[in-house]
Amino acid sequence: MTNQYLGSGFDDFLEEEDILEECTAEAMKRVIAWEIQQALAETQLTKARFAIEMHSSRSQVDRLLDPANTSLSLKTLAAAAQIIGKQVNISFTDIPTAKEGEEIRKTYKQQTSRA
Repeated sequence: MTNQYLGSGFDDFLEEEDILEECTAEAMKRVIAWEIQQALAETQLTKARFAIEMHSSRSQVDRLLDPANTSLSLKTLAAAAQIIGKQVNISFTDIPTAKEGEEIRKTYKQQTSRA
């Protein structure tokens, strides 16, 4: 029996399952929510005060901090970043080929096995 996924990457699997974009968006939103929560904790800014400074509601702040809620406007993101003293940088990068991805994974495994 041949495994159709043997040698392919996880992104390939997600793409075949037609959920790559959804998973990518949720992963990005998890990072954004985590970074904002970290900044709120560091600055001791409450969600209620954060909402006031954003000229928004507490429920909108809860949606912003909800990792599963991927609907996020750039305006909201920019406002949140400004309040926590950060700036947003968005860039588009090339998607690595399967060979490049395998080389990256191999290098990572080598580096982590030494630690």
